[in-house]
Amino acid sequence: MKKDTLLTQVGRDPLQTSGTVNMPVYRTSTMVFADLESFEAREPDDFKSKRYGIHGTPTTFALEEAVAKMEGGHLAAALPSGLAAITAALCAFVKQGDHLLVTDSAYGPTRTFCEKQLRLQGVDVEYYDPLIGAGISSLLRPNTRAVFCESPGSLTFEVQDIPAIAAAAHAHGIPVLADTTWGTPYFFRSFERGVDVSIHAATKYIVGHSDVLMGIIVTNQKYWLPVRRTIAHYGYCVSPDDCYLALRGFRTIGVRMKQQMANALVVARWLKQRPEVKTVLFPALESDPGHALWKRDFDGAASLFGIVLQPADRAKVTAFVNALKLFAIGASWGGYESLVTAPQPETIRSATAWNPGGPTVRFHIGLEDPADLIADIEQALARLR
Repeated sequence: MKKDTLLTQVGRDPLQTSGTVNMPVYRTSTMVFADLESFEAREPDDFKSKRYGIHGTPTTFALEEAVAKMEGGHLAAALPSGLAAITAALCAFVKQGDHLLVTDSAYGPTRTFCEKQLRLQGVDVEYYDPLIGAGISSLLRPNTRAVFCESPGSLTFEVQDIPAIAAAAHAHGIPVLADTTWGTPYFFRSFERGVDVSIHAATKYIVGHSDVLMGIIVTNQKYWLPVRRTIAHYGYCVSPDDCYLALRGFRTIGVRMKQQMANALVVARWLKQRPEVKTVLFPALESDPGHALWKRDFDGAASLFGIVLQPADRAKVTAFVNALKLFAIGASWGGYESLVTAPQPETIRSATAWNPGGPTVRFHIGLEDPADLIADIEQALARLR
């Protein structure tokens, strides 16, 4: 089936749920069994049948099935946040004495976890140039246990050559983990590009309505059990009510993302012509350094991008952001509403320098009319002048 057909069909079976179009919300902690023999025959590694509420309910399984099939993975697991998904995935592969490679463009909380937790546990975390591609082979060691990618980076938007990184890592038997929140299962087929473990902040485009916190990990068959066991060991579980909302949002991810991409391109192209803007950081633009890789590996673009303003002090940048009326100031993205932040990526990079020649502003473009968003940005740009 094509992607849009899959979105309507997977994760539901009306004939198995008394004719309901949508999977019902199964709220339960305890699963009961007909006899003691059945109870004692439970397989400890069977995470896709009824065992106990912490391991999921039919509502949970429906969401996980839908996301895994859309992305082309083996199986998926839902977790209580995107960060929980990142930390659980990493902990499934590294322990004291191991070496972990992490892209220098990684999400800030990912770096914080690596620095404040993994290092304290004796993991040797090394950050690498996100544009390294096949050159990653020079950084691999006998004790390297995983390579972590994020493409594009959610602050600086470098597109990584994941197939080249994966080929180099797999030649040494090393798995590739990737935060693929920006691409989503709809626009980025992770497993066809060499990813072994795909991690999503489902809070964003999968849910799509800014009303649920959730993470989802999708794996290939080889790494499913190590990851799923780790999730179980940490006791992560997700409310069936949240899974219901996430699945409802996921049904419309195709139409939402296509519209938001179209809106984002209109706004980004307008910004590219503005004298106050030095650079637009958006791989979907032909002028972006990562455009060729994006065009090769992605089926579309998220509506999250950045701009680099002409040199201006922090006070002017703050005045510009505060003057926006239709863009709320918020850390998340992927919902129906437009958002803005003014990150400072240069303060957290370590393997590579981030010196774009001006301050960075990040936009998430929602479902508003792009003409209204442009008018809002135009009036706020006056604060820079």
